[in-house]
Amino acid sequence: MNQGNPRSIRHLPPSAKLLYKILESGEQMTQKELVARTSLSGRTIRYAIKRLKEEGFIVERYYFTDARQSLYSLDEGVLLASTA
Repeated sequence: MNQGNPRSIRHLPPSAKLLYKILESGEQMTQKELVARTSLSGRTIRYAIKRLKEEGFIVERYYFTDARQSLYSLDEGVLLASTA
């Protein structure tokens, strides 16, 4: 999708592309926040997160506010490439 990004998201499912675009803002979000923002099901969000993690596009971080959840954001290398 992004011409500046050497790794392409074109082969990923639409749900993963949507999450990528949402996280492109640099914001960190929980799975619940992604469900609320996209209106996709939790299962679809989990699958999209899995695919993006496998491809190295997003990273998962510990969420100190609620240890039961994780924060997801684009990998800093991906963000730098997308702004280039």
